[in-house]
Amino acid sequence: MKLNHELQLEPCKLDSNCLLFTWEFDDINNVFIKLVKIASEIPRTTVIESTDSYWHGVCRSLIFRFPDDLEILKKRKEIVKDKGLIQIKSASRVGLSDLGVNKKRIKRIYQKLMEEKKSLL
Repeated sequence: MKLNHELQLEPCKLDSNCLLFTWEFDDINNVFIKLVKIASEIPRTTVIESTDSYWHGVCRSLIFRFPDDLEILKKRKEIVKDKGLIQIKSASRVGLSDLGVNKKRIKRIYQKLMEEKKSLL
């Protein structure tokens, strides 16, 4: 688990090949479960670690098989039990630029999450 001393995902070292988002949700446990399911179903993704609050996978590109780390962290707010923060990070291991791959990956994950939430209403 790559967490800093504040129990958060490590910040991106380069903005050109990494993205880190923090989202606030109600019903954080269900959102985390859905995000892990969505991330696990990404083609060419290998799960490295999975706990009740942290998920780490490696996503490989189609042609050259470049590895990108995808991490999801659930943080419950102390004030309200069911509210919390999700941090999601996608970072290339190789190269100075990812040509927008990590941004697209996180955007697709978020879109699928919102589609699933809408279908439950």
